[in-house]
Amino acid sequence: MQMLKGKVTQYEDFKYVMQDTGSIYLGARYSYQELLEAEAVPFKLKAILTHYILKESSPETTLESEFYYIEPGTFLFETWQQLKARVKVQVQVEKKSLFGKSKINYQEKILTLKELSDINLARKKASGLIINEIILSKLGMMTFSV
Repeated sequence: MQMLKGKVTQYEDFKYVMQDTGSIYLGARYSYQELLEAEAVPFKLKAILTHYILKESSPETTLESEFYYIEPGTFLFETWQQLKARVKVQVQVEKKSLFGKSKINYQEKILTLKELSDINLARKKASGLIINEIILSKLGMMTFSV
């Protein structure tokens, strides 16, 4: 937190909402409640969260937690699948130098929901998987009636 001329500003990494012509990008540290309160979130997405997602999940759940533990075949999985959700993640990659020393780097990947859910929990933890961003299709949002 930083103080500027009497105003308090907060730096919240991975709490953002951005849009382009075909997608909505959500920072993964948002909870569902924070998304519902954020002005930048489109009304249709708020309605989908309220009518579909929050029937199965808690308002305090973060997107990062929801997607980390999501299971195929559940209503939540099917709902996010319908929104054509993709997930931007970072995974640890070990690189060996010429002298035999290993160095850990992070590699960024964009996974489909199916690809993410196919990785079991032990492999997610072992690879140091971090969920940074959720990418939703605006076209996928149009398929919902609210």
